[in-house]
Amino acid sequence: MPRFLCRSSTVLLLALALATVARAASATTASPSPSPTPETVPLRMPSGKVLTVELMRTPEERARGVMGRTSLPRDRGLLFIFEESDFHAFWMKNCKFPIDMIWLDENGRVVHLEESVPPCKKDPCPTYSPMRRARYVVEINAGQARQEQALVGTTLAFTLPR
Repeated sequence: MPRFLCRSSTVLLLALALATVARAASATTASPSPSPTPETVPLRMPSGKVLTVELMRTPEERARGVMGRTSLPRDRGLLFIFEESDFHAFWMKNCKFPIDMIWLDENGRVVHLEESVPPCKKDPCPTYSPMRRARYVVEINAGQARQEQALVGTTLAFTLPR
């Protein structure tokens, strides 16, 4: 068989193999299904105002947080739930608006507060950590913690579903 036919056959087989792999890859990377409606609970602030907070239980949910959202309604927030109390650090990568971060102990008592944390503009993004171990973290709109009297030592009340 002439050499150019062997090369042509090899190139053709390689092209077919690459096309098959590309087709299989595009089938498995189709657009993700819409996120399910997040589980929520009421959260009573020290002022008496009740917010509806989305529960962030899984590592994926906790990593996503407010990332990619353009805003957060004033009556909403996020409640990050960790298996153990620790110095859980947060950052504002890919976030579009400032927030207040409230770290709570296992009883819902505020142990640390970071107010008006700005979105990260460039890498490396700063991280924000509590001064004491915390089991939960609440994210709400910037300025809302002070407005709702959520200061270190006060308690935020919520009941987690079983």
